[in-house]
Amino acid sequence: MYDIILAFLTSFALTYIAIPSIIHLSIKKGLFDEPGERRSHKVSTPSLGGIAIFAGTLFSIIMWTPFDYFGDLQYILSAFIIIFLIGAKDDIDPISPSKKFMGELLAAGILVFKANVKLTSLYGIFGVYQLPEIVSILLSIFTILVIINAFNLIDGINGLSGSLGLLIAFVLGTWFYLVGSIEIAMVAAALIGALVAFLKFNITPAKIFMGDTGSLFLGLICSILAIQFIELHNTIKDSPYIIKSAPSVAIAILIWPLFDTLRVFSLRVMEGKSPFSPDRKHIHHILIDLGCSHMQATGILFLLNIVFILLALLLQGIGNLALLIIILGLALVLSMIASNMAEKKRKQKSAS
Repeated sequence: MYDIILAFLTSFALTYIAIPSIIHLSIKKGLFDEPGERRSHKVSTPSLGGIAIFAGTLFSIIMWTPFDYFGDLQYILSAFIIIFLIGAKDDIDPISPSKKFMGELLAAGILVFKANVKLTSLYGIFGVYQLPEIVSILLSIFTILVIINAFNLIDGINGLSGSLGLLIAFVLGTWFYLVGSIEIAMVAAALIGALVAFLKFNITPAKIFMGDTGSLFLGLICSILAIQFIELHNTIKDSPYIIKSAPSVAIAILIWPLFDTLRVFSLRVMEGKSPFSPDRKHIHHILIDLGCSHMQATGILFLLNIVFILLALLLQGIGNLALLIIILGLALVLSMIASNMAEKKRKQKSAS
């Protein structure tokens, strides 16, 4: 327990100390995220906060993880570095989507093949339990890539990615600690410390954004936590902390990044556009259009995410598929209500 607390404190302190220097350097070198038509901010803002998040998290993990717990963590750290390099390059000098994807694919491959961060069962969803090896590999890589890019896509308003990442890491990190998976709990604790420090500078008026460096890194860690949360249920059958319907509960924990990505991609495809074409269809954009401030929109999504987690834990006994339908159905209904309200407001504004 002391190592986990030290991991949190070390990561918090290093990130908190590093961010003012990064802000100063960004201003000096003109490294800003500029306002634009699709942007929700109105002033030029430094966007290299992810460097501090990465540094604080990585240093803390290496510093406090006992060597006998390290195991496959060396491969996880290798994936961290690849994602960091991609994100930092994209924040400073944008790279093509194909090169960015290849780097993400390499990091995902390291996690699956070397760190054994892999989904091996669907726990009865659609009647499927144990997965064939090739299906397990492809599904795991796909899941990692989806979660990485989901956090990249929702990083559009102050505090949102950081607060949701904080919530996800806290919930899953607490569970890992309870079941005795100390090395993964320390990864979560280190990330929490870095995000708490970052959010001090990211709440409105934001002094810095996490950029691609932070959002890709955050997505990578959350993908590891989610997959390991699901997979550990294969080996802790006698634990009092077993979660029934683990895959669906994991989706509930990551509901807004995952659902918003699914929703936006589906809408773009239905309109005949590329799923990667930029627009203002994200749920946080809808809340902004309804008149919410950045922090109000972040607070609404944060609290709703907590509701989804509690609902999933309460209904975990009904089975994976039924729980998944309820979770996604509720998210769809809520998003449709918000979209309709925003559309009515736009029409009223146009009419007036």
